[in-house]
Amino acid sequence: MTNRTELLNRRYGADAFNADIPWNETISNLLSHRSIRAYLSDRLPSNTLETLVAAAQSASTSSNLQTWSVVAVEDAQRKEKLSQLANNQAHIRQCPLFLVWLADLARLTYVADSQGLSHEGLDYLEMFLTAAIDATLAAQNAVVAAESLGLGTVYIGALRNRPDAVAEILNLPPHVFAVFGLCVGYADSSVNVEVKPRLPQAAVLHRETYQLEKQDKEIAVYNQIMKTFYNSQQMNVTGDWSEHSAKRVAFAESLSGRDRLREALKNLGFELR
Repeated sequence: MTNRTELLNRRYGADAFNADIPWNETISNLLSHRSIRAYLSDRLPSNTLETLVAAAQSASTSSNLQTWSVVAVEDAQRKEKLSQLANNQAHIRQCPLFLVWLADLARLTYVADSQGLSHEGLDYLEMFLTAAIDATLAAQNAVVAAESLGLGTVYIGALRNRPDAVAEILNLPPHVFAVFGLCVGYADSSVNVEVKPRLPQAAVLHRETYQLEKQDKEIAVYNQIMKTFYNSQQMNVTGDWSEHSAKRVAFAESLSGRDRLREALKNLGFELR
């Protein structure tokens, strides 16, 4: 088990955190998380996929409705097509297993129809949000399981750039939406990937009430930490975290096509009332 002080220092990019906290191997694994964008071609052990899905299905789900599904993609040509839709990210092609996590209201539509009942409630924003949350909780469980097995992962939100095209490639029926993808495989150790520091806890942890104005100092500290991190990882990022993040939300065009998401969801059968 890695030293807790070292892991906490990596996670926050500073040594100011009190390491005298409850600790076990699960917490150690969680704090060791890194996004892996370079994979070996090695196949996964037999039944790894089924193990990850079992872990995913053990996540909480609202009212036990289980409004999510996942498509496992291993075919090279299909991964190539999905890679092209997601800004040509090479790790989608490299990884032996690519999982596409779905907000799935088609199954409940089918169940309601088979019972001869209306399913008007599925047309509301609440149910889409429920399905997206269900899929996210399931995927994170799968990530924790994968990393406990020595595998690397990285989420691919860029599938939302072209949700209609993704739906066509995966043969998704109406009322199903690809929330994000997930690369799974063995990390290429020749590519150095450090733990990316997160905001100080004081910027995200509020006690009793939310206080936005008290975050200035913490954000300023984090900006310096991230400038150092960007340089150490030779990342092509201009400025600090605040500047980089602000540019990502400056204009509709900054969303890389996701500014049209509401229209795409309508086309996929989600009313979003």
